[in-house]
Amino acid sequence: MDILYLLIPLSLVLLAGIVAAFLWAVNSGQFDDLEGEGTRILMDREEDEMPPPADAKERLR
Repeated sequence: MDILYLLIPLSLVLLAGIVAAFLWAVNSGQFDDLEGEGTRILMDREEDEMPPPADAKERLR
């Protein structure tokens, strides 16, 4: 029974830390665009945006 005097305040401190981390994430814009990053990886980059391979200059000679 005495362990509850330790565990209950410890769990409240942990809960306060989790709530603070969540509020920081919301205020810093972590949840602004939930779908954009998930679909961005599926899109192909344009050819002109891609840098040429390192050995491309040697192949052209």
